[in-house]
Amino acid sequence: MRSARLRVSVPSGEVRAAFEAISDFSRFPLLADDVRVVRTRPAVSGTRVSYWEVNFRRGVMRWHEWESVDQDRLRIEFGQTGGDFAELTGLWQLSPAGNGFQVLFEVDWDFGIESLAGIMDPIAERVVKRVICSVLAGLFGDLTVVEGGEALADLAGIL
Repeated sequence: MRSARLRVSVPSGEVRAAFEAISDFSRFPLLADDVRVVRTRPAVSGTRVSYWEVNFRRGVMRWHEWESVDQDRLRIEFGQTGGDFAELTGLWQLSPAGNGFQVLFEVDWDFGIESLAGIMDPIAERVVKRVICSVLAGLFGDLTVVEGGEALADLAGIL
């Protein structure tokens, strides 16, 4: 199982408004070139379901996921229910920080192909972090990666 963790600081803005903006995953294709499609169905019993298509190498990764959106805790947890991964789980967590806020994104995945993990996992980590930074920069403008930026050397134009 591979993991990626990214913590981003946004110097100004209201954390609850930021949470609402981030939780609207259907906007992500407008904010990140690698995100082709996100279709979200309304929550039933507190759980939402989304369908994703994201560019990966020369192809497209597709999956469905459940999402638990907790406005009180400023937290979104998600996990794959079907698709190209053998396993996919993660979370978004927002917290106030000074005049702004921080966004923590964590994801664990397994492609289910052990022999290709050494090749695919580092690429997937870069794609995931590039997408998250693109989305956050599109939503909030100025941001600083404070944790997990090692794989982001190719994002100087975004950050």
